Amino acid sequence: MKIVVLKFGGSSVGSIEKIKKIAEIIHSYRKSNYKIIVVSSAMSGVTNDLVQKSKKISENFSEEEYDVLVSSGEQIACSLIAGRLIHKGLKSRSWLAWQIPILTKGIHKNSRINLIYRNKILNYLKSNGIPIITGFQGINKQERITTIGRGGSDASAIMLAKFFKAERCIIYTDVEGVYTTDPNKLKKAKKIKVISYEEMLEMASLGAKVMQPVSIQDARLNRIDVEVKSSFINKSGTLITKRSNIINDKIITGISSTNNDAKVSLVGVKDKPGVAASIFKPLSENSINVDMVVQNISSNGKETDLTFTIKNDDLNKTKNIILRNKKINFRKLLFKKGVSKISVIGVGMVTTPGVTFKMFQALATKKINIQVISTSEIKISVLINRKDTKKALEVLHSEFKLNK
Repeated sequence: MKIVVLKFGGSSVGSIEKIKKIAEIIHSYRKSNYKIIVVSSAMSGVTNDLVQKSKKISENFSEEEYDVLVSSGEQIACSLIAGRLIHKGLKSRSWLAWQIPILTKGIHKNSRINLIYRNKILNYLKSNGIPIITGFQGINKQERITTIGRGGSDASAIMLAKFFKAERCIIYTDVEGVYTTDPNKLKKAKKIKVISYEEMLEMASLGAKVMQPVSIQDARLNRIDVEVKSSFINKSGTLITKRSNIINDKIITGISSTNNDAKVSLVGVKDKPGVAASIFKPLSENSINVDMVVQNISSNGKETDLTFTIKNDDLNKTKNIILRNKKINFRKLLFKKGVSKISVIGVGMVTTPGVTFKMFQALATKKINIQVISTSEIKISVLINRKDTKKALEVLHSEFKLNK
């Protein structure tokens, strides 16, 4: 049985006209003799509206009831898609995740799929039916509806592709694929034809909004090739696959930038074992994500300066936590908003020397000052003034020949 999983995001099902359009896309796969599994997000704006309703009821709205509430958006979209396919003479019906069932584990609002029962859907596919399945949700051992968190419908599609051994998994969205950098920030950005799981995971973690990191991680762990493409334009998209499938002459695949960062510096911290843990433990306990970290030891060896980055939204909370922390001593606490993290990403740098030099030299030619540096096997990140972001993207895009 040749199976394809098609996932449609909120922008793709955002209106009745768009739903009619994706019904044509679904029909085209039937003409190619595929057995089709469709996964749908809620119509754009619906989930946010439901979240706001929960907040008006209570600031401490039950997490169990939150999942029941926000999962209803996908039910509406699936019913409309199935209804349109039936109108076109095709056999179709909506399937709620609990009807299949799709089993999850973990906490409410952020569960993970761990098992999908196959029999009902396989029988329906064999009868030439097109199941339209609610993404973003499942059911736990307590028989309560759970949601999978941001990007959950992508994760639903990827796990359905795994359990049904689909030949293809295609994520339809409002963009043509993954770009070398954000096309809204740099018009010269080019669509990437093929990208590795690792590169895509780094780009998503650093702000690329095409897919959420958790979904890419699911694809990587289960070796599911994923194609991202537009539901509005009939063009090939971007294939996300394993490194060994890629032949690429470029050292760098993409450049990402963030614009919601803040820099925190503790000056004159007494240097002793466990001091870093004392600083970062209470931040972790308060769900504050610490990103880039740099530590400098003073000449006398008794003090250290510690700098790290967080999200702007966490700045006030971070300041209060540090000032209340009696386990650490420091001379000065400094904060800086208006910074941006620029990252170059590519598996090619693993075997190519000189990438760091090229990046720093290119930024220097535009008089862009580097405040913080961090690296990994396939990524180099620098912190710069936010006003220099566009200039940095332009010079790095050119330096690493991503314009071609």
